[in-house]
Amino acid sequence: MLVATKKMEFSSTYQSVSQVESFIESLCETHRVPPDNYGNILIAVTEAINNAIQHGNKLDPEKKISLEFMGEHQRMIFAIEDQGDGFDFDNVPDPTEPENLEKPHGRGIFLMRNLADEVAFEKQGRLVRLGFLTNQPA
Repeated sequence: MLVATKKMEFSSTYQSVSQVESFIESLCETHRVPPDNYGNILIAVTEAINNAIQHGNKLDPEKKISLEFMGEHQRMIFAIEDQGDGFDFDNVPDPTEPENLEKPHGRGIFLMRNLADEVAFEKQGRLVRLGFLTNQPA
């Protein structure tokens, strides 16, 4: 059973990302997450946070982002929610297509989908849930 164990809220500024990194590091230490899994979690969650800051809340420091962690044995879920207008998450350009390879943006969702074991968008894209199997020993 998943239980909400920790939640934080912060302003839509890039300075907030260091708080998120510390939050993730602490959780992964507490839950004894292997280093490979830690890297995937850190990159995917910070990508989701960066997207929420830049695309969701449009760098408006008055708008908040919430990060909620839920965990159980060998599974971690992170829910990231912004206060933006949402987006059409089913029609995001594929960054591996030749016409998109040299674009400076557009890889965040691709990274999340490739690093997390589960990715789900809700609330018209304002909320993303990232699930990770931590492969810790029983």
